[in-house]
Amino acid sequence: MRVLFWSETFWPRVGGVENLAARLLPALQERGYEFAVVTWEDLPSPEQSVYRGIPVYRLPFFLSRQERGFNLIMKQRCHVTEIKRQFAPELVHINSYGRSVLFHLNTVATHPAPALMTLHQPLGNEPVASDSLLGHLFRTVDWVNTCSDSVLSQARELLPEIVSRSCVIRNALEPSRYKPQPLPFDPPQLLCIGRLVPEKGFDTALTAFAAVTKHFPKARLAMVGDGPQRQNLIEQEMKLGLGSSVQFYGTVAPEKIAERINEATLVLVPSRLEGFGLVALEAALMARPVVAMNVGGLPEIVRHHHTGLLVEPENSLALAEAVICLLRKPDTALQMGQAARLRAQEVFNWQTHVNAYDDLYQKLATERRNRNDPTRNPFPV
Repeated sequence: MRVLFWSETFWPRVGGVENLAARLLPALQERGYEFAVVTWEDLPSPEQSVYRGIPVYRLPFFLSRQERGFNLIMKQRCHVTEIKRQFAPELVHINSYGRSVLFHLNTVATHPAPALMTLHQPLGNEPVASDSLLGHLFRTVDWVNTCSDSVLSQARELLPEIVSRSCVIRNALEPSRYKPQPLPFDPPQLLCIGRLVPEKGFDTALTAFAAVTKHFPKARLAMVGDGPQRQNLIEQEMKLGLGSSVQFYGTVAPEKIAERINEATLVLVPSRLEGFGLVALEAALMARPVVAMNVGGLPEIVRHHHTGLLVEPENSLALAEAVICLLRKPDTALQMGQAARLRAQEVFNWQTHVNAYDDLYQKLATERRNRNDPTRNPFPV
């Protein structure tokens, strides 16, 4: 089956959505699926690359150093039309919602195919009226799937008409090749990992860490990732007088994340907004207890007092107290980490995840073929 994978961002960009797609597509490719990827890049002109045998079309949908306005939009629309005609997809998988989806909707008639939309984040204040881009997308796709129960519940509340054509496929990861190492407590090693953007809440983690160091002066905090908030966080760390206790490591390749987590005592996930929380799952697979904000899909990964601790959103004091509690109880932290690993392997199983997409792809393609088959009896005996 040929699947056009439409994603707002794609490898080599680093992030949860990108990392999952970079793993999922090769796994489905091994089962006989043929993929082509369309993604948005700020390039002077369209560019085609290849990722593990998969063609990736990087199009400057809205930004270009040379062109602006209507001419650029029409040019990119023509590029999408040509891709669809040549590839002739049997399914379009819209992997993340963003402005670029306008170009898919604008070219649907080029090569009609069933469409699947995957939501990775809560919709927040996104307009879903029928005349909005997101509302139109919701009402035209054949199926909607989400990464967590939290995101599905919110989407169904906003758009009750999708209840009968929506489901959850929980994110999952393959177990790392690294064997979990003992939790280090002398000194304690705390870890934040992700994009340095406001919604990840790393500023809250820094404030909490300042309180932690009053009880554990030797504690260290590693900030792994990059983004527009980096300089603000560095300035905050300096104002808090944390000195060499905090290290900013920049972006780490996806295959190195487990290695970083394996060096940590606790992993902090202080997000303000989180559809799932892939870092929490990565930590669990490495038998690390997680201290996280009680938002979005995080409670589906972190079981309070069983695999980690959940605290009130935006509350740096509560975050600090939870960290201090686990650092004072190494045996409890160890037990939580081991419980997290067992649960992650059972509940967020990678093969189950791939099977779910395989089944959904087949279901949507089969239903479309049956609708288009003029010989099929709509009233079978």
